[in-house]
Amino acid sequence: MTAATHSTLFPQVPDSADAVLDGLDPEQREVATALHGPVCVLAGAGTGKTRAITHRIAYGVRAGVLHPSSVLAVTFTNRAAGEMRGRLRQLGAAGVQARTFHSAALRQLQYFWPKAIGGSMPRLVDRKIQLVADAAAACRIRLDRGELRDVTAEIEWSKVTQTVPADYAPAVAKSGREAPRDPAEIAQLYAAYEDVKRDRSVIDFEDVLLLTVAVLQDRHDIAEQVRSQYQHFVVDEYQDVSPLQQRLLELWLGERDSLCVVGDASQTIYSFTGATPDHLLDFRTRHPGATVVKLVRDYRSTPQVVHLANGLLAQASGRAADHRLELVSQRAPGPEPAYTEYTDEPAEAEGAARRIRELVDAGVPAAEIAILFRTNAQSETYEQALADAGVPYQLRGAERFFDRPEVRKAGVALRGAARFGGNDSLLDDVVDLPSQVRAVLSGEGWTPQPPAGSGAVRERWESLAALVNLAQDFAAAKPGATLADLVAELDERANAQHAPTVQGVTLASLHSAKGLEWDVVFLVGVAEGMMPITYAKTDEQIEEERRLLYVGVTRAREHLQVSWSLSRSPGGRPNRRPSRFLDGLRPGSTATKGRTTGGAAGGIERGIPGTRGSAPRRVQRTPARCRVCGRTLTDAGEMKLMRCDGCPSDMNEGLYERLREWRADQARSSGQPAFCVFTDRTLVAIAETAPDDEHELARIPGVGMRKLTRYGADVLAICAGQYPGGDTDQD
Repeated sequence: MTAATHSTLFPQVPDSADAVLDGLDPEQREVATALHGPVCVLAGAGTGKTRAITHRIAYGVRAGVLHPSSVLAVTFTNRAAGEMRGRLRQLGAAGVQARTFHSAALRQLQYFWPKAIGGSMPRLVDRKIQLVADAAAACRIRLDRGELRDVTAEIEWSKVTQTVPADYAPAVAKSGREAPRDPAEIAQLYAAYEDVKRDRSVIDFEDVLLLTVAVLQDRHDIAEQVRSQYQHFVVDEYQDVSPLQQRLLELWLGERDSLCVVGDASQTIYSFTGATPDHLLDFRTRHPGATVVKLVRDYRSTPQVVHLANGLLAQASGRAADHRLELVSQRAPGPEPAYTEYTDEPAEAEGAARRIRELVDAGVPAAEIAILFRTNAQSETYEQALADAGVPYQLRGAERFFDRPEVRKAGVALRGAARFGGNDSLLDDVVDLPSQVRAVLSGEGWTPQPPAGSGAVRERWESLAALVNLAQDFAAAKPGATLADLVAELDERANAQHAPTVQGVTLASLHSAKGLEWDVVFLVGVAEGMMPITYAKTDEQIEEERRLLYVGVTRAREHLQVSWSLSRSPGGRPNRRPSRFLDGLRPGSTATKGRTTGGAAGGIERGIPGTRGSAPRRVQRTPARCRVCGRTLTDAGEMKLMRCDGCPSDMNEGLYERLREWRADQARSSGQPAFCVFTDRTLVAIAETAPDDEHELARIPGVGMRKLTRYGADVLAICAGQYPGGDTDQD
């Protein structure tokens, strides 16, 4: 065996089921040993939720309670599913299916299509934007690239919320969603899009879920076949489940309740895609018998970072806030979060780059540093500042600023205007450089006021606005500069930032940072108008912005830098103020509102025995553990005794003899062998435990529901010192 075998890349597989539980904290251990649902795990940021659920699956497999092929673990990204499969292999539980909702549904749809529908399955398209463009052409509606993205997003939202074209307009009005175009027009485009797909015999990713749901609803034989294959379900990031995904999950489950869900309502930041935390928050209502485990021990961040995260949610309101978790850091103390106010955005970017340069020079790996911002359009300023400081960087979840289609197109327009501007009527009445740029970019979609709502149209406008602002700053720095000079400056900036991709400081939007973590995090632009964003109007939208900032804060392991600027550009009016979310948290500020009660502490809430909606809950088999030494039992005989054969017995001999006499009477009256009533080992287990109620008696292996119903009252009476019928034992 080589030394590499013992490295962290090749961890040793635990040698037993009990060894799988080593290193788990009490709440994580509770998750791991609660092998039958319903189970709801409320897991705060950094509390080891993936560790808990992978160890739960592995422990169930290693203890012989769960068969690997009967488990389906569902998450939301291929990366997360791959990570889960890798962890399960390392724990000795290979063979468990860990997939995304779409991947699991597609696999089933491909298998059952010939039986359920016949013929070959339509081709799956991975990008629908061209189909949307063709649908728009059929409707004689002109859409630019940004508008195509917005309409595509609306179609996706409609499908995951199970909204048909005819119902789109009223659904938008009911949800309070701000449509990027006239709802009637989007409904028309949506209907045309479905026609285009049908004519070309193709389906999209949302169709995969919709068609799988339809097959399972209409074909009970296929549904039963799927349910016989998968009997235990685990769903990660449950706060992000859409109504369509929830419906598919319900069809997978059928009438069963062997379900474990994991989520955190305080990290719900994708409601614009149709995700809703309601399924997570209503879990106990739908499953009154559920066990709820709360993970609040934060292993990621220092107490100082955790304190700020808790403070953000302490000021929150709404339903998700009512279920917030109070995190408790398990790390050694670190530095306090730093709050910095700058005069303008370039100064803020330069300040962040300067501090990052110092950290890198001091030995902090650049890959352990991140700059997080609210919108992708903010990246350009930080790209330039890091480039000027000689700090390598990488963009996550966004194209480089000068690679964005709207920026490249704007560059072409500006270059053409610089060469042939004398023949452009748009430039007849403008003389200064900023006015020339505004005039040229107005033809590309720039307007003095930002468009309403969010999405691609807003992002495109922000990119063009960044160019307008750059022109203003360039003209102020170089009086007399021409449009040709600005084009040359843009070319130089673009060339400087087209260096080969390197592993450096991460630049990312807050949305794309979810699920990641760094030693050092810079949260920039934390000012009113950006955090919360200007188009967040309703209370629900404001609270989602707060949760977005909470996600950003909890990405930091040790160092957290929070900053904002008073004005957009040098010399501008200093009329900005720090985000309201920092009120009462940053030094020198006062809380504008607050909650008087703390968040939920960690722990376990047991379900109501015997409740599952209106149906009685069956007794579930859980891993048997020795009552004496605590070892997990796998031998059938030991499991009946609920102790190892070698551990001492504390059996009540008198109770055992009375149970044997009662069993003999039952056997004679029923005309069957005594062991058909209860085996000797089951009687020994009953005499050792002396159960006080049906719940304790039902936990003894060998006492099933049928025997509990038939013999339970007699056995409990004997254990209580009575003869069946009510007479007290006087011995």
